[in-house]
Amino acid sequence: MSAPIDQSRVRALFAEPQRVAAADFLRREIAARMHERLSLVKIVPQRVLDAGCGTGPDLGTLQKTYPAAQIIGMDASSAMLAEAKAPAPALRSLNQMLSRLMPAKAGVDLLCGDFGILPFGPNSLDLVWSNLALHWHPQPDRVFAEWRRVLRVDGLLMFSNFGPDTFKELRAAFAELDESPHTLPFVDMHDFGDQLVEAGFSTPVMDAERITVTYGTVEALLADVRAIGGNPLATRRRGLVGRAAWQRMVDALEAQRGADGKIGLSFEVIYGHAFRPVPKTTAAGEAIVQFRPRKP
Repeated sequence: MSAPIDQSRVRALFAEPQRVAAADFLRREIAARMHERLSLVKIVPQRVLDAGCGTGPDLGTLQKTYPAAQIIGMDASSAMLAEAKAPAPALRSLNQMLSRLMPAKAGVDLLCGDFGILPFGPNSLDLVWSNLALHWHPQPDRVFAEWRRVLRVDGLLMFSNFGPDTFKELRAAFAELDESPHTLPFVDMHDFGDQLVEAGFSTPVMDAERITVTYGTVEALLADVRAIGGNPLATRRRGLVGRAAWQRMVDALEAQRGADGKIGLSFEVIYGHAFRPVPKTTAAGEAIVQFRPRKP
């Protein structure tokens, strides 16, 4: 499965960390809910990848959760990583303490690149974590296959992303303007489950919830939509929008005000996790049969 996402456009949209910082309240809320799920899984990873780490807010939390692990933050935007290189004082103190107490590899490292093409060998990571990043990649099925490749047996993948009902109010409003796509074609939760199985993950667990954020003005709503990222589609509308057409879109959003006078914007948040299973065949396709001696 693929979407006409222009990856150079994605990098450009995230080239100014301050432009997207206004939507961090939503990213942090979803990350907190992911960490609650992660706390239920008993693992002791040695090497953790934060795929699409942005300015690195999850790196410190992962390091506190797994202090003996090497935490690797990876993002395609060098500007976002530059922000991540300047950790808060509390995280700097933690890094200094860990460097004295833990093995040399413990701590945080940063890499700039495409998380769908990882510079790691097979069986080299214990946990891949990705918060609201996967929907910015044009081929999530290939990303899943790459993440499985680098995970060790029984390694864990945990991710979140937006589902199809995200921005449904905005899509309805933009339909009054034209037929061009103004938001990403977010992938359905069940399709993600199928992709995980196809990529070779075992027993994927998928669930979703809806978060509704309300706004007093159309301008505030659109500002948060831009801060979440924007429109990276190669098929997006080019050129200026006429004043009358834009007003039709604004009027359509205004018409959605609820009894409290607020305009709601829906976010369907999909959470998924899965493990890399013990292989059943060799690289040549031969079946692997395990013999276990009987207990005396």
